Amino acid sequence: MTEIASKKMSAEVDRQFEIIRRGTAEVISEEELKSKLAKSVEAGKPLKVKEGFDPTAPDIHLGHTVTLRKLRQFQDLGHQVIFLIGDFTGLIGDPSGRDTQRKSLTPEEVKLNAETYKKQVFNILDPDKTTIDFNSRWLKEMTFEDVLSLCAHCTVARILERDDFLNRYRQGKPISMLEFLYPLAQGYDSVALEADVELGGTDQKFNLLVGREIQRDYGQEPQVIITMPLLVGTDGVEKMSKSTGNYIGINEPPKEIYGKTMSIPDEAIYDYFLLLTDLPQPQLDRIRKDLQEGEVNPMEHKKALAHKIVTVYYGRQAADQAAGEFEKIFGRKELPDEIPLFKIQTERDSLWVVKVLTGSGLCSSGGEARRLIAQGGVYVDGNRVDSPDSELDISRERLIKVGKRKFLKVVSDKVGSAFDRKA
Repeated sequence: MTEIASKKMSAEVDRQFEIIRRGTAEVISEEELKSKLAKSVEAGKPLKVKEGFDPTAPDIHLGHTVTLRKLRQFQDLGHQVIFLIGDFTGLIGDPSGRDTQRKSLTPEEVKLNAETYKKQVFNILDPDKTTIDFNSRWLKEMTFEDVLSLCAHCTVARILERDDFLNRYRQGKPISMLEFLYPLAQGYDSVALEADVELGGTDQKFNLLVGREIQRDYGQEPQVIITMPLLVGTDGVEKMSKSTGNYIGINEPPKEIYGKTMSIPDEAIYDYFLLLTDLPQPQLDRIRKDLQEGEVNPMEHKKALAHKIVTVYYGRQAADQAAGEFEKIFGRKELPDEIPLFKIQTERDSLWVVKVLTGSGLCSSGGEARRLIAQGGVYVDGNRVDSPDSELDISRERLIKVGKRKFLKVVSDKVGSAFDRKA
């Protein structure tokens, strides 16, 4: 290789490395990544970059997109991305970060959620450069002898190095052997795919390291591990998760995505920009400086953030409409242009307000309805509902507001269907 060619190759490796490293929590190791990139550039052969997703819930939220966006960066750099659906490991349930055993899914639930994942993931990944695989393809075919052989590659002491397992062990909480097998199964995925790089959140570090060790034991070059920060949810405390209700789903309506983004705490604005947008570093630095020094109202940056996120999944026009709707409701304190109407079939002129909230779908349960009322989050015709025992007069059309963004018109309909919704 000539000196000029060597310099070009070195420059390309540095370029790719800087793009890949942006926003990461940890790269294990940076030297190995540079070495793999150099071999890839020299041979003109793409790296195999893998990430596994257990389909434990049907919706992909912005927290998932942090690593998906990093996968897309690898694709744009010419590498092969393997989106691995853990349809087999999903039957076990990942114990990472859990203080109790995760409820196992049924094969039917896993299959249904996996299909939904496949539809949503291409909002971010390039379908022409993505290989979708399922780990049941090899894990389901393993014999008990194969499983015993795999178990021989990890000790109980190594498994108990996990903080979540160790804490449960010390507290006398049960840990099933099934949970012990999870990191081994995930590690074997890397062997089956001969992965060069694996991505995951910081809570996946233990599992990813096990994958490196198992690859080495099976005679493969260990994968490079790239961990990404966990995106904090709308509550500003816990990581984004559907189970805690602090999530923003990428399939939610534009106005919901916009409104939920506007509800994040100011402290999370910079991280959202860093992990969920492609803003160049100088702009990110300026945003961080504004937030630290208070030179610009954080609300202005938050509006720009919400607009960018909606644009990614629905386009600029939808983002403009969502921004206008938000400003109309919360800036000028006006009502949205369209409010759903529910006609309730009943012989009575009044109904228990909790029944109206649950029957119309505004609240998923009576407990949620009571809690929102107790928190002062339910209004009828602009007046706050003070008691969960209140009766709601529906002999005429009433306007209900729940929380900050949910509006509903209700009226009795003694001849209509039970809950007849009209746009």
